[in-house]
Amino acid sequence: MHSESYLLETGGDKLYSAALLSTGKVITMASPDRYDVAIIGAGAAGLMCAITAGQRGRKVVVLDQGKRPGRKILLSGGGRCNFTNMYTSAENYLSENTHFAKSALARYTQWDFQALVDKYNIPWHEKTLGQLFCDNSSQDILNLLLDECQESGVEIRSRSTITGVEQTPEESFAVMTDGGWVEAESVVLATGGLSFPTMGVSDLGYQIARQFGHDVTGTRPALVPLTLAPELLSHYQPLSGVSAEVIASCNGQSFRENLLFTHKGFSGPAILQISSYWQPGQKISINWLPDINTQEWLEQQREERQRVTLATLLAEHVSRRLAKVLTEQILAEQADKPIAQWRKGVLERVAEQLANDQILPAGDEGYKKAEVTLGGVCTRQLSSKTMESRLQKGLYFIGEVVDVTGHLGGFNFQWAWASGYSAGMYA
Repeated sequence: MHSESYLLETGGDKLYSAALLSTGKVITMASPDRYDVAIIGAGAAGLMCAITAGQRGRKVVVLDQGKRPGRKILLSGGGRCNFTNMYTSAENYLSENTHFAKSALARYTQWDFQALVDKYNIPWHEKTLGQLFCDNSSQDILNLLLDECQESGVEIRSRSTITGVEQTPEESFAVMTDGGWVEAESVVLATGGLSFPTMGVSDLGYQIARQFGHDVTGTRPALVPLTLAPELLSHYQPLSGVSAEVIASCNGQSFRENLLFTHKGFSGPAILQISSYWQPGQKISINWLPDINTQEWLEQQREERQRVTLATLLAEHVSRRLAKVLTEQILAEQADKPIAQWRKGVLERVAEQLANDQILPAGDEGYKKAEVTLGGVCTRQLSSKTMESRLQKGLYFIGEVVDVTGHLGGFNFQWAWASGYSAGMYA
């Protein structure tokens, strides 16, 4: 946040402000535009909040620093927007308060947003695990939101860099921008997290939260690819671009989905999911054969096919390239030996490693590759019903800026819709 202090005083029926910027330049602005609600951020949560508040007859302005609203919406789901998930529940979210999301998710459900999509005759389809995608383009969802904003009388101002938020003597808010300022009874922070830094994201929401006394839980990249140290990476680099269905586990959580080998390490849905639970220095477990009891399977194969090699056996269940790499990594100098010639104890070790391969990631690929930001504004200081601050009346926090992070698969969009709707009903 660029501003260091704000001097506010009333003059007749007008509110005047002098913003002392870090450059030392003083900008004087008068006669602000007045609104009932000012929403900072024109992403999924901000637009949903604006629609809901506008439908209540509130005069709403949405301020966004981007060239146009909803830029992350357009990028989502490979351009087809995974706009919700049929199986959404509070169990699909990470937060220091695991119960916080329940109220908003119950007030505005996945079926509510699906009904809105159907109202606009947007064709959609279900992929695996309840994920709902547009048939055509993410633009359909953004157009829906913008049309609803227009019908609700919402004003959207793009290219508005926010330099500060202050409370006025009348206990409303002054929202400072590089092009002027607005006064509003309520301010909603829908500023998102730190992922996608190339889109001009900032920590503005966290800064304003702290300014008004809120705690911000530790933030880090989530739903992010994991990297491997050079020695371990050298084993898997020949597989770059190959995927395999696995079970990835860490800290009591498991996800059965595809793992994708990259030139830096592991990605794919299974890894993105488990990355939200993984902590640096911890190992993750990979079950390379999720449909098989590896101990019983290997014992049976040794009885029935004594001359078969592990690579041949694995190639019946995974790609030949992956079978070769796993065999070389697990058996090393015994890689070419038939299963009947394995030394004592090798079968048990192979079975264990195939079912529970312990891998130590070197790190993750950071916010530039992260789908979302883990952590955020502390939920203990927010109302789960209204998303309003318990510390500052009229101040609301919604979407990714809050310490609520969904699993991969439409859950973060559903949190945006639900939290935005909840705040919009009260702001």
